[in-house]
Amino acid sequence: MKKNKSKNNPKTSNGLKWTLAVLALLAIAAYGVYYYYMQTPLSAEEETQYVYIDKDDNVDSVYTKIAALAKPHAMKGLKALADFKDYGDNVKRGRYELNTKVSAREMANILVRGEQTPLNVPIPSARTLDRLAAAVGKKLELDSLELYQMLTDPAVCQRYGYNTQTIASMFIPDSYNMYWTVSAEEFLDRMKKEHDKFWTEERLAKAKALNMTPEEVSTLASIVTEETRATQEKPTVAGLYINRLKKGMLLQSDPTVKFAMQDFGIRRILNRMLTTDSPYNTYKYAGLPPGPIRIPMKEDLDAVLNYQKHDYIYMCAKEDFSGTHNYARTAAEHQANAQKYHRALNERGIK
Repeated sequence: MKKNKSKNNPKTSNGLKWTLAVLALLAIAAYGVYYYYMQTPLSAEEETQYVYIDKDDNVDSVYTKIAALAKPHAMKGLKALADFKDYGDNVKRGRYELNTKVSAREMANILVRGEQTPLNVPIPSARTLDRLAAAVGKKLELDSLELYQMLTDPAVCQRYGYNTQTIASMFIPDSYNMYWTVSAEEFLDRMKKEHDKFWTEERLAKAKALNMTPEEVSTLASIVTEETRATQEKPTVAGLYINRLKKGMLLQSDPTVKFAMQDFGIRRILNRMLTTDSPYNTYKYAGLPPGPIRIPMKEDLDAVLNYQKHDYIYMCAKEDFSGTHNYARTAAEHQANAQKYHRALNERGIK
């Protein structure tokens, strides 16, 4: 019987070893190539960058935007994988984060899945709706003109429970996390949700105790916002106007005259301005204006709800221009405070 000599043949054994060694080297080389193009960080920048893909972008323009921030070899890897996954047929809008922790492979998958990075959108205490729309439009893809038109559309305002004069009270100044591609309608839906979240049962109960709706609280709070920047005196200012409302007195708030005239650069309210015929002019019309004269801050809404109880019914800016006020209980006291302030205005040549 013949023995199989191949098992102990040194040449066969060495050949197998060489084959395995070559395969191992090829595998290592293949992984090296894969790692170099796919696994290394895509970004060439140390700081986090953002790529914005809008409705007018196609696959080529997207690649151009990313290539400006990426390492050339990693960019080749991203394009190869994205093309393999037919990204060109399904480009997704959005704001995408690019940093040194994201590889070409990961970025390709992010783009294909449309996993955009949300951003913080600040809602400012804007004086007018067009300024609000402009501020939001600078942060989001939505058209600021479209947003403004919605905010001034009676039907849209009614859908959210407001009119064109009270819709400003739906906004609560803060920063909100949302996607860059949010539509104007989705943005308004989110703002209504945040409004309802702010108005807790406790706050609603305090508003009810004042015999006010949230919109009326917002309107009074907007006057407080305009009257003083000194946080410590905001509850005092709120209490003063509540005293006037209870007594049936005209509010006589200078900021409402500025709003009525739509001239926010006025530094000194003159007597002739007090006759401006507008429902926002609280020197001419009793009660609260028909809506906020700006979007009030959170702290000012709470200043109204937690107003200071006192018997002041007059206030006048201090003559030291500190931004705070002198308060008075009588017309005589108020007249003395007003004279001091007017003298200070004259001395500084403010007209």
